Amino acid sequence: MERKNIVTSKGNPLTLVGPALKVGDKAPDFVALDKDMTPVGLKDFAGKIKVFSVTPSLDTPVCNLQATRFNEEAGKLPADIIIINLSMDLPFAISRFCSAGGIDKIRTLSDHRDASFGNAYGVLIKELRLLARSIFVVDKNNTIRYMEIVPDITSHPDYTKTLEAVKALTK
Repeated sequence: MERKNIVTSKGNPLTLVGPALKVGDKAPDFVALDKDMTPVGLKDFAGKIKVFSVTPSLDTPVCNLQATRFNEEAGKLPADIIIINLSMDLPFAISRFCSAGGIDKIRTLSDHRDASFGNAYGVLIKELRLLARSIFVVDKNNTIRYMEIVPDITSHPDYTKTLEAVKALTK
């Protein structure tokens, strides 16, 4: 399934591949790779509130800031909340990025092998084979409670609304 007119890059239209998920939908399963090449899926975060912070590439300034910001926020959250950054970066590059930037409180996953997350969550950019900048907050029962697909992939997500959605699930 292809969707147009959802995201752009610096004003240039892009095509998203995958379903148009919405709040209230069950979070789809996926398989991505951890920094050590271990396959990881939704079941690996069972019993936790999950924040999927999706970035095109950690090697770009906005993605770097997004991962850094969520890494800082993760240190303030209870243990039953996990923030997971997904990108199409290779696991080796993700490992270097995390080591160099002190990123140690969020999980970082690579969707490069199968684009499983991108296809399942409808954020794979057809023209670039990158993931569209987006946020998915998923509750402990794997229901999507908040989501944002950033209209231009070079812009930041709404950090405040994301964190408010997370806090609402802890009450």
